[in-house]
Amino acid sequence: MSYKTILVHVDESIRAGERIKLAAAVAMTEKAHLIGTAMTGASRYLVQARMLTELDPNLRTHLDFLRQRARRGLEDFDVTARKLGLDSFEKRLVDDEAGAGICLQARYADLVVIGQNDPNEISPVVMPDFAQYVVLNCARPVLLVPHTGRFDNIGNQVLIAWDASMEAARAVTSALPLLQRAQQVDVVIFNARASGSPGMPPGTEIVHYLRRHEIRAELLQRRADGPVGEAVCALASDTGADLIIMGGYGHARFRELVLGEVTRTLLASATIPVLMSH
Repeated sequence: MSYKTILVHVDESIRAGERIKLAAAVAMTEKAHLIGTAMTGASRYLVQARMLTELDPNLRTHLDFLRQRARRGLEDFDVTARKLGLDSFEKRLVDDEAGAGICLQARYADLVVIGQNDPNEISPVVMPDFAQYVVLNCARPVLLVPHTGRFDNIGNQVLIAWDASMEAARAVTSALPLLQRAQQVDVVIFNARASGSPGMPPGTEIVHYLRRHEIRAELLQRRADGPVGEAVCALASDTGADLIIMGGYGHARFRELVLGEVTRTLLASATIPVLMSH
């Protein structure tokens, strides 16, 4: 298994360059095709119905402005991809709201790379709940890049937050290409309870599963007296992890997002990249 198509969200944010470089690094390692997609932020329904261009000249001017902003982000993507020597890449400008547009594009990718919300940088295009929305709705694994720090590469030291859930299982399976290249993989279970086959300690079966994929993993059992999300972040720091893999929990009701505690904490506070699958 390997990633053949990687989609990265492109915009004019300060951290877009770091996100693009990380996506490009994964694409180069996997020999994958990289797609840089910039969204204008204009609803595709209104654009397709020509409501933004025919009813009001001012709206037409505003749409042109949004497209110019998106093109500038794509120009930076193009420069970075060429500088790094990527063999296969393309850029796309899409008239759509950022979250919905990325989720549609993600259907034709193996991995989606997006940025963590930066509360100090307000975007006219990207909603504050963008990352949460994409994780819950894109139907693909999502690699979240923090809004601080440098990440030239990932996956040497990996921490898997395991709870035997469907979401966690999907995340681990989605991350196999990265895990197979890792030097060290730790599987942590917080506040372990009996799960899996009778008579087997919690976490044993996922370690055996990984070994069948030629991935050697060490099982860690920890107790979290406080929020588990904070415990995951602390352990990642203690072990020197450069990537966290976990399930993404929650559901969407219209635009309202209801997230699990660990998912909410990692989306907002992670200081290293996190691969999530819902």
